[in-house]
Amino acid sequence: MIYLKRKIDYFLQTWKRDSERKPLIVRGPRQIGKTESVLHFAKDNYENVIHINFVEEPKYRMITADGYGAADIVKNISRLDPSKRFVPGETLLFFDELQEFPDIATSLKFFNLDGRFDVICSGSLLGLYYKKIESNSVGYKTDYEMYSLDFEEFLWAKGYGADTVDGMLTHMKDRTPFNALELSLYHSLFLDYVVLGGMPAVVRSYVEKNTFEGTLQLQRQLVADYEEDIRKYADGADQTRILNVFRQIPTQLAKENKKFQISKVAKGARFKDYWGCVEWLSNAGIVNICYALRFPELPLKGNYDGSKFKLYLSDTGLLVSMLDDEAQDDLRSNRNLGVYKGALYENMVGEALVKSGLGLYYYKREDSTLEEDFFVRTKNSLLPLEVKARRGTSKSLATLIAQEKYPDIRYGLKASAGNIGFSDNILTFPYFCVFLLRRFLEVCSL
Repeated sequence: MIYLKRKIDYFLQTWKRDSERKPLIVRGPRQIGKTESVLHFAKDNYENVIHINFVEEPKYRMITADGYGAADIVKNISRLDPSKRFVPGETLLFFDELQEFPDIATSLKFFNLDGRFDVICSGSLLGLYYKKIESNSVGYKTDYEMYSLDFEEFLWAKGYGADTVDGMLTHMKDRTPFNALELSLYHSLFLDYVVLGGMPAVVRSYVEKNTFEGTLQLQRQLVADYEEDIRKYADGADQTRILNVFRQIPTQLAKENKKFQISKVAKGARFKDYWGCVEWLSNAGIVNICYALRFPELPLKGNYDGSKFKLYLSDTGLLVSMLDDEAQDDLRSNRNLGVYKGALYENMVGEALVKSGLGLYYYKREDSTLEEDFFVRTKNSLLPLEVKARRGTSKSLATLIAQEKYPDIRYGLKASAGNIGFSDNILTFPYFCVFLLRRFLEVCSL
């Protein structure tokens, strides 16, 4: 089985080189490659790897019976399995499926103070337990947020190196259009990525077979696994509500007005009864919430209405797999990404922004047609980002830039199927460049 190179690989190497490293917690949704990446790193960097999976081996939940001290836990692990070897400085203790036993996080402080062994924890749905984990280990751990593959990691899986991505960034910085071959190639690769998404099992199947055969079935199984997690981990009364919200996302994104309407989820549904369900899905890493700004100005945090939002799936490939069969056929056979009124475009842009560490915000003025899909910021300015499903004018973008009532906005961004261009203070770039937006803003002044 091929190993898919991931960005966490570089992070883990940097973490290992840090002489002051603390126990590490790798967070992220299920089946995105957390365990595989940690074990791949561990094999190359440690003489001894103690891998404890709290789902597969529930007996290890007893290792804190004598307390949370490092020596007590090591002693109890050895009692359960005398073959495990603990060599100071050469041993990694890997606590996997942390969501099944979040109490083990209390021990991270003591392992950090002890200093003889490196510790990595990983798990899905950790956002649901994070207040408890944080209170038990604050100041004695490092966190890493992991996602399914982004487009850069997908390019790596297809055999493209750093020079390809550096070249894309150079095009953006210099505002030089891609040539016809580059544009066609990258656009085709990106369409494949959107249809597949970034779940490792799906991408690996596609790379190994060089075909889409079986990928839809894999995606639908992953969606079924997410629904099973909801049934397993959500409180009884909320299970049905959370499932209803999850299943409503494709339908609501298909509307012209993509704001998520809780009243449409079920008869008599009210915000106060369902907001916790939205938070549950967000904390589980299954959805990305895009909040409505009260007014397009800085700062973004604290300037949004928490009762108005859009919901996007955290992996666009899974959204694709939830579409109806006719939309599936149109998308896969005709490469028609405009299906579902641009919902796929917005979802993939939102996904790319989140994976690069940016928050999601949109704006809809109540007394006009003024609306903008996303906003990002530099140190001193606010940049509206418009996602164009079809070619055409960008009236809202032009209005935000031109009118004095929006002083924080001087330039705009537009993601489209076209090439790179700059006019009327709007930088246009292809969809496949969105994953580079944060890096671009760090080196270019707009």
